[in-house]
Amino acid sequence: MADLKRPLISKPTIHTRFHIDYEWWRQNDRDWHVYLYSMLCPEHQKLFSEGLADEVFDWVDPQTAEVQPVNGLQHLLIQHCAKQAEFLAPGTPLVDLIFRVFLANGNTPLSPLELSERLGRPAQTILSVLSGSRVYRGLRPVIE
Repeated sequence: MADLKRPLISKPTIHTRFHIDYEWWRQNDRDWHVYLYSMLCPEHQKLFSEGLADEVFDWVDPQTAEVQPVNGLQHLLIQHCAKQAEFLAPGTPLVDLIFRVFLANGNTPLSPLELSERLGRPAQTILSVLSGSRVYRGLRPVIE
């Protein structure tokens, strides 16, 4: 007899929406600021000061007008660095490209199918990366 108290977990598909789970970074004691810093354009790496990482900015989603708090690093990445052509450079590993897309869009959940359209990579390949036994860069399915 099935245990009715346990939630049913379905296997992700190309339509499952994913996002960056910042709680995963906190729980796994990952210093995501170092990772974000590595994505800043050379101009902002040079100008970046440590105090900016702790400041909180309001970011307004251009599609939904929803206001979300972001830290200084995220703010620089969203407002400037993510708009540079080299931010999604072709030689960048797929996991990093996916992470960068979520940064650039304010962490709005996307499916592998939607990511495929943005990155020009097969949705099934993206799904394989996102749904494997290992969590990469906190990229996890959205629990709805």
